[in-house]
Amino acid sequence: MFNSAPKVGHFRSDADRDRYLAAYDRAMAELPEPSEVLDVPTSHGTVRVYRFDGQGKGAPIVALPGTRSGVPVLAANLPGLLEHRTVYALDLLGEPGRSVQTAPITTHEEQADWLAATLVQLPEGAFHLVGLSIGGWTAVNLAVHRPDRLATISLIDSPFVVSSLRPAAILRSIPVAFPSAPRSWRDSFNSWTAGGAPVEDVPVADMIEAGMQTYAMALPTPSRTPEDKVEALDIPTMMIVAGASPLHDAREAAQNARRLLDVVHVYEGASHAVNGEQPERLARDVGAFIDAHEPAVPDPASPQPPA
Repeated sequence: MFNSAPKVGHFRSDADRDRYLAAYDRAMAELPEPSEVLDVPTSHGTVRVYRFDGQGKGAPIVALPGTRSGVPVLAANLPGLLEHRTVYALDLLGEPGRSVQTAPITTHEEQADWLAATLVQLPEGAFHLVGLSIGGWTAVNLAVHRPDRLATISLIDSPFVVSSLRPAAILRSIPVAFPSAPRSWRDSFNSWTAGGAPVEDVPVADMIEAGMQTYAMALPTPSRTPEDKVEALDIPTMMIVAGASPLHDAREAAQNARRLLDVVHVYEGASHAVNGEQPERLARDVGAFIDAHEPAVPDPASPQPPA
């Protein structure tokens, strides 16, 4: 009999879960010690959130990793970002990580719902979203459907916002989607996205490779955000484009971003792994952008409008 139960993202076996989480924990050891670990309940599952207390004042950063990875992929970025703000970093629901999906996510609006439900349970009233790759698309998708509480959005080489995947990226991704594919294929693909950098025995790369093999995703396929929706965003948005990214046409992405977004930086020569290649520059650019668009905090002594 066919199983008609709704599909959710899941590890294919207990052994697969153990393998991935062991790789995750090894990569997580490269991050600063979080000040708080939260498992935030939503109607679609429980979202793992790590809080890292930073030096600057103002609305905190919410950092979103790319697909098939998890919070440890942000290891190189946290020290610089923490010089500017407290950072919440979370594992995307329905992706490999310590977030646990319990209900189907069938539309992009539902993808926005779980993230909005997570933010509303954090104590601050506004957030600067920083999204790596598909994490950037996730941030823009939230802004399209549930824009409350968003102060700014910073996109780090994020396809599907103002650009589409190259055909070569789609073709290369197909064979490695099968769990039976040899590890060498997944390592080759991940090295290709990182400009040919070696990935063997690198904890973050080991975690990504393990997620690719062990976790079955059941999310809507990302689609390019309609241009009119991007243009209508009422939230200051910056994009960092990796000039040598193999995933999308960097020149086209930069041209479109300059038309549609507020600030664009092109990091010439950088691969899609730009967050690990130029973390200091990235932190400076993100820090300057969020400082320039810090939401006003009402003076408690001033008269407040009636509710």
